[in-house]
Amino acid sequence: MGDGALRALKIAAIGMAVLIVLGTSGLFVVMMKRGASSSSVPANLAAVLDEPAGTRIMGIAVVQDRLAVQLQGGGVDRVLLVDPRTGAVAGRISLVR
Repeated sequence: MGDGALRALKIAAIGMAVLIVLGTSGLFVVMMKRGASSSSVPANLAAVLDEPAGTRIMGIAVVQDRLAVQLQGGGVDRVLLVDPRTGAVAGRISLVR
């Protein structure tokens, strides 16, 4: 190998190392931003839904700044939108069959 080939190999290795460091840093920044945005939801939430007897929670999902709680039984199927900061019911959606 000549001096030119060795020099090109060194430049390529340094360039790849820089790209690896930049990519890792970028992933770290994205994970920190996503972690910071989801920290607005409290770790413990106590909410009284005040639903009829026989009601079951079938699922819970995060929708923007609300929790969507899917309920079955005790009447028509429905979805409650709960404010996670206060635990208050912010809205109701009835699912008619």
